Amino acid sequence: MKKFLPLFAFWLLLACESPELTEAVSLDSLVPLPSRMDVPDDRGMTVVQGSVRFVGIPEGDFAELEEWPQSADGLPIIWRKEEGDALSLQGYWLDISADSVVILAAGDAGVHAALSTLKQLVPTSHWPEKKGDPIRLGFAWPQVHIEDEPAFEYRGMHLDVCRHFMPIAFVEKYLDNLALHKFNRFHWHLTEDQGWRIEIKKYPKLTEVGAWRSASQTGAYREQRFDSTRHGGFYTQEEARHIVDYARRRGITVIPEIEMPGHSLAALAAYPELSCTGGPFEVAHGWGVFDDVYCAGNPEVYTFLEGVLDEVMDIFPSPLIHIGGDECPKTRWESCSKCQLEMERNKLKDEHALQSHFITRMERYLNAHGRNIIGWDEILEGGLAPNAAVMSWRGTAGGIQAASMEHEVVMTPGKPLYFDHYQFKPDEEPVAIGGFNSLMDVYAFNPVSGVPAEYHRYILGAQANVWTEYMETTDHVEHMVQPRASALSEVLWLGGKRPGEDAAFRQAMDYHIQRLQAMGWKYAPYEFKKIATDEAQ
Repeated sequence: MKKFLPLFAFWLLLACESPELTEAVSLDSLVPLPSRMDVPDDRGMTVVQGSVRFVGIPEGDFAELEEWPQSADGLPIIWRKEEGDALSLQGYWLDISADSVVILAAGDAGVHAALSTLKQLVPTSHWPEKKGDPIRLGFAWPQVHIEDEPAFEYRGMHLDVCRHFMPIAFVEKYLDNLALHKFNRFHWHLTEDQGWRIEIKKYPKLTEVGAWRSASQTGAYREQRFDSTRHGGFYTQEEARHIVDYARRRGITVIPEIEMPGHSLAALAAYPELSCTGGPFEVAHGWGVFDDVYCAGNPEVYTFLEGVLDEVMDIFPSPLIHIGGDECPKTRWESCSKCQLEMERNKLKDEHALQSHFITRMERYLNAHGRNIIGWDEILEGGLAPNAAVMSWRGTAGGIQAASMEHEVVMTPGKPLYFDHYQFKPDEEPVAIGGFNSLMDVYAFNPVSGVPAEYHRYILGAQANVWTEYMETTDHVEHMVQPRASALSEVLWLGGKRPGEDAAFRQAMDYHIQRLQAMGWKYAPYEFKKIATDEAQ
């Protein structure tokens, strides 16, 4: 049978059965909630004292093991590999019995998910006080059988490190938070008008010049205020490889984004000959969209981007490479003789078709190297590249259109999955770009809502986007991400709301915020209730 015990009742039960222990965690506080939990009528408690030992789980592939005190006679936590088809590649079964914990999983992804569940069942008072410290044993787990798998293959979070650069230590912390919530994709936005953030050895000026701007816009956009502070930074290839491995060992694939043909002003500041006009250019100080983009009629642009992608592919093993494709003004192309000749030579009817031609050419290059492209939904305009996946941000209509064309889709509509939008009353919040996406707006989201049933198989899942124009500090990023990311993790895992819906989720969050606190995460400290949009604005 499936049971969800209230937290108070669970503590009371534990106190009666194990008076020497004072803490345990309710099963229904798990976020995301497992899809099935069976609790035997004669349930007991498994006391976790002294140490544990992992059997069949290689520490080199599972960073989660590093937190646990281990010894040869500790409580065994065993991975039994499922060789049949009873489990999906991302699913797992978890049995906590009196003398062992058994994980049944077909692959690494299921084990990562099971280990996340076990971590959440540790009382937060026993969590490491700081990174590198061990979990403090001396608690009890409920004896339970869990059968769990995600509703969606792709469960992602994005981070823009271009508008404001984020240090490696914070990217690690961000990934730790994603892993706890069973996210499995990290979309790393690495190039923009306001900064180029990844070392490319073939083109050193990308980071010598493109990684730095002499000023930044501050305050609300309408105020048009700028500071005079040099801002920038970049990740060396060694650092990027470290992040890829750090994520892999937590069950997360890193998808790099290299913007093209628009949002390229930082690259043009370094190599102005790649533009239509020849420059000169500065790395952008302000936010928004800029007319100067890569010249679609210049063969050197494609040579340059292929060289960039060669090094990107060497760093990032992700099957998907994000190529942007959004918000590309056609102003320069319309008056560029090279672009117009390219259109004439290829019988392209307009500049939208020229962008499609550009994207398709880059897709062919990546496909030849065993990779596929994903781009923002503007890549639908002028014709979708043959094998491209679409990330639908301007609502879900673009995603539905792409799915109807039998292309894979990741839903990421601005409403409610842009986490740079306000989540509460603006006069009580740090400055944001605008909009309003509350915790419960996120919890109400379903990636296949409005999608005809025959196209559901093309909807890989969804992600939330964290654009950092207005997030100058890591504390501000944390504030904007949580608790909304917790809500997204659950609806992507369950495919909808938990039993009991909003009220049950709010109750779970009352405990779950203690986990965020234990991680040192500076979440938005608001009541978990929906505030009417008109009131918030």
